[in-house]
Amino acid sequence: MSAGVETATTPAGAATPAHQFDSLDQQREAAALGMWVFLVTEVLFFGGLFTAYVVYRWSWAADFARASRRLDVTLGTVNTAVLIASSLTMALAVRAAQLGRRRGVVGFLLGTMGLGSVFLGIKLLEYSHKAHEHLFPGPGFRFEGAADLRPAELFFSLYFAMTGLHALHMIVGIGVLGALLWPAARGRFTAASHNWVEGAGLYWHFVDLVWIFLFPLLYLVGRHGS
Repeated sequence: MSAGVETATTPAGAATPAHQFDSLDQQREAAALGMWVFLVTEVLFFGGLFTAYVVYRWSWAADFARASRRLDVTLGTVNTAVLIASSLTMALAVRAAQLGRRRGVVGFLLGTMGLGSVFLGIKLLEYSHKAHEHLFPGPGFRFEGAADLRPAELFFSLYFAMTGLHALHMIVGIGVLGALLWPAARGRFTAASHNWVEGAGLYWHFVDLVWIFLFPLLYLVGRHGS
């Protein structure tokens, strides 16, 4: 992760930039730029799926609307609230790192990981419901009341692809935060050296933002079709 440029320390414990940088400010700017470049590539990655969904929904608006009504808005809303809360705890973890508060960093990282795990648990529950209702794309796919199964199956193919990819990013994010716990507990992150936490925070907020777009697109907008 580009935002995780290491910072050297002097024998007295004062932070100094890595040898390729002239100052700590330059190092932090380079780390932030690297993370933003990475996130731009992620935007392009998700952008293809969003574009495909919009195009197909335009082509089969009524069918996509009927399929969207089979999604559980309550679970989707709860998960949205969970991710918003996780963005807050992640922001507080970054702030604690900037202030050199070791316990705060560890506590808020754990809180963020816990909320992320709750999100994944709810999503897994939702997936199990869809599998039980035979709405998983494939030979066993069923959609009552539809003369043509293809549009509904396409909707759920995009649903599982988009939310599954998002869940994978959540799992990666939880793993990254978990890797930060040990150095955070050792006081590795200080006011002068907290690039890893800031980089992880940017990644986490990006993943949360993707869901903020996914939720209305899949769960809400399509429900108003005829």
